[in-house]
Amino acid sequence: QISDHRDAWEIVRRADHPNVGLILDSFHTLARKIDPQTIRSIPGDRIFFIQLADAPQIEMDLLYWSRHFRNMPGEGDLDVVGFMRSVAATGYNGPLSLEIFNDQFRGGSPKSISVDGHRSLLYLMDQVRRLEPNIKLDVPAMPERIRVNGVEFVEFAADETETEELGAILHTLGFQRTGQHVSKDVELWRQNEINIIINTEREGFAHSSYVVHGTNVCDIGLRVDDAQATVERAKILGADLFDQPVGPGELKIPAIRGVGGSVMHFIDGKSDLSRVWDIEFSATTDETAALNAGLIRVDHIAQTMNYEEMLTWVLFYTSIFKTGKTSMFDVVDPAGLVRSRAIENEEKSLRITLNGADNRRTLAGYFIAESFGSAVQHLAFETNDIFTTTDRLSANGFRPLVISPNYYDDLDARFGLEQDFLDRLRQSGILYDRNDDGGEYFQLYSPNYGEGFFFEIVERRGGYDGYGAANAQFRIAAQKRGLRPKGMPRG
Repeated sequence: QISDHRDAWEIVRRADHPNVGLILDSFHTLARKIDPQTIRSIPGDRIFFIQLADAPQIEMDLLYWSRHFRNMPGEGDLDVVGFMRSVAATGYNGPLSLEIFNDQFRGGSPKSISVDGHRSLLYLMDQVRRLEPNIKLDVPAMPERIRVNGVEFVEFAADETETEELGAILHTLGFQRTGQHVSKDVELWRQNEINIIINTEREGFAHSSYVVHGTNVCDIGLRVDDAQATVERAKILGADLFDQPVGPGELKIPAIRGVGGSVMHFIDGKSDLSRVWDIEFSATTDETAALNAGLIRVDHIAQTMNYEEMLTWVLFYTSIFKTGKTSMFDVVDPAGLVRSRAIENEEKSLRITLNGADNRRTLAGYFIAESFGSAVQHLAFETNDIFTTTDRLSANGFRPLVISPNYYDDLDARFGLEQDFLDRLRQSGILYDRNDDGGEYFQLYSPNYGEGFFFEIVERRGGYDGYGAANAQFRIAAQKRGLRPKGMPRG
């Protein structure tokens, strides 16, 4: 049993033959907790081959873990960067091989897996190059991972009838129609820092998205430090760039393809991009007055996909943007589990939850099937005062998702809340969670729109960073009741 890379090197050194060298494997090094720093004492020319794999951190039999759960570097929890730093420091300049044993990959798309593999190696070596100078391995130059400063806009594709329906919902949420595009059938709706676009054009990308998916979030705009550097890095990492003809009065905004064929546009403060709302939109007066509900920004965007796609999009987001991934957790649906994890930046100005469905009977699976592909299933808006917001929403005519009274009995059993506080939650339809540090989370949901899309309003107190996973089963049960007349199977 080799417990140290220096032991293996001593065997090679004593053999003293030009055809005898070392093969180093990141999984077996890191899974066995062998210190990768011991690689640095090995001459680079005596390392003949490198095998790379990552894996989720799971306590299980090593052989079973190795044969079924490996994934691409950057998709798991092992310190593959630290391993590769030590290898590169030796002066190694040979091949890098991916040795991935994973049941999910065996049945997956060869093209998708090969794209992920290439992206994972580029991302890995970009990190190594920045941490370990003067390495001999050839690494393509690319901009650093991109800092995201927040969500600039969310765009819906719709037709004229559904635009009226969606507009009516936005009014109840406290949004006002503040702008009309100078040359297109595109409306701007705004509340504080939140910009919602509704696109009813009869040609172009948004129209194609509507034809395939129905009313859906077809485009997300992110505020970044450098929009051009974002698409440069994304392109080198294998993302598909997005481009379509620019109409009169429009800016050419850098963009790439995202989840489910959607688009991501990038806005920065270095050019006219920062003035996009003034340049592309004329101010309008909304005939329907709505009370500002105190929704201040996008808290998170929830993207639903088939479970086998999740690793692809985790790698996509974390390799392009300066973000990290949370641990995987299970969302309990009466019809099965939905696996979820969040992509977040350090400032928490970008939060994207990825929800992977295994079957159509879950609400997430139903949404994927009925909307013909992975997409944004819900938008969560942040407020600083959930109770004031609830009062204002009610004045606007908003009617929240009806939560079973049993939920509040369960809540009382879990937390022992003051009766007045519990009654206020119950009367407003607000869900509640609290973490071990005393951080609190409040959630209010809209009823379903279309085939399972919905809005969420949240308030975070005391540093609560989660997403209320304990409440999911109650929320989903209430949403399914709303879908059953359309044929939603019972859980």
